[in-house]
Amino acid sequence: MGKNLATIQDFDQYHAKIASVMQNVNAVIVGKKPVVELMMVAIMSKGHVLLEDVPGVGKTMLVRALARSLGCSFKRIQFTPDLLPSDVTGVSIYNQKEANFEFRQGPIFGNVILADEINRTSPKTQSALLEAMEEGSLTVDGDTKRLPEPFMVMATQNPIEYEGTFPLPEAQLDRFLLKLRMGYPTQEEEMEVLTRIQENHPIDQIQEVISKEELQQFQQAARLTHVDDSIKEYIVELSQATRTHQSVYLGASPRGSLALLRASQALAYIRGREYVIPDDVKYLTPHTLEHRIILKSESRLSGATVSNVLKEVIGSVKVPVFKEPMYK
Repeated sequence: MGKNLATIQDFDQYHAKIASVMQNVNAVIVGKKPVVELMMVAIMSKGHVLLEDVPGVGKTMLVRALARSLGCSFKRIQFTPDLLPSDVTGVSIYNQKEANFEFRQGPIFGNVILADEINRTSPKTQSALLEAMEEGSLTVDGDTKRLPEPFMVMATQNPIEYEGTFPLPEAQLDRFLLKLRMGYPTQEEEMEVLTRIQENHPIDQIQEVISKEELQQFQQAARLTHVDDSIKEYIVELSQATRTHQSVYLGASPRGSLALLRASQALAYIRGREYVIPDDVKYLTPHTLEHRIILKSESRLSGATVSNVLKEVIGSVKVPVFKEPMYK
């Protein structure tokens, strides 16, 4: 990586601030350091996250804590079967006094958007998020409106409640950089949660650690993280292997390869390196590719899972021999 954006001193300072953000969030979310780190990976990559887990494990609190730590505006959209696209994007209202239409922004106009229970609303409303997630803009009544920067969608869905839900289509799933699960806390962690909130909730003590402007600088710096050609080839071979696996009907798209590249750059940056290593790619592959793969029906009936397929893919693709780059 060149030093045209930041000196080594700047890099160390940026890394320390990012570590402070994660420490801030971990003060609220007990025992989920890997999840917090992965959420930060998505933020640094300007990506979106799908949190799939049972209710009550802290998904909403995690997103709120991140938004506060980053000095970002936080908007929550509760998705329901009767929610309309205009309830998300906004609506134009005729102003009789001015004799013109005025656009009233919907809750999508924010920095960190929590799309709660996204699979409980209709596909038409779900699609209202597609343009926003991909382009960072919305087209309303023929006018294109830019969304504020930074812009991130953190969507949640309940994996065990199927009645009255609308599974996300592949096109929308593909727009999420990562798919994460938080899981239940251990007995010790759950005791710690009860102790922390006995008198007041830790979220009330959360303070801004970095500003939106600083976050955008960090996002730009993360994109300059060096990626060797051998690492790029490794990413492509992993994606290609998902498309040729005997159990797979639809493999990872080129967007999946790009997501794995961006996420690997962000993870390396967060962990204090200016270059990506193969272990970054291996660690992130399940989180970036699992929701982009569809198994054949006969494979699912025989007990195959996407998780096991990815383990086979990772085991079958040769890991590149990598030398740490030397910088002056």
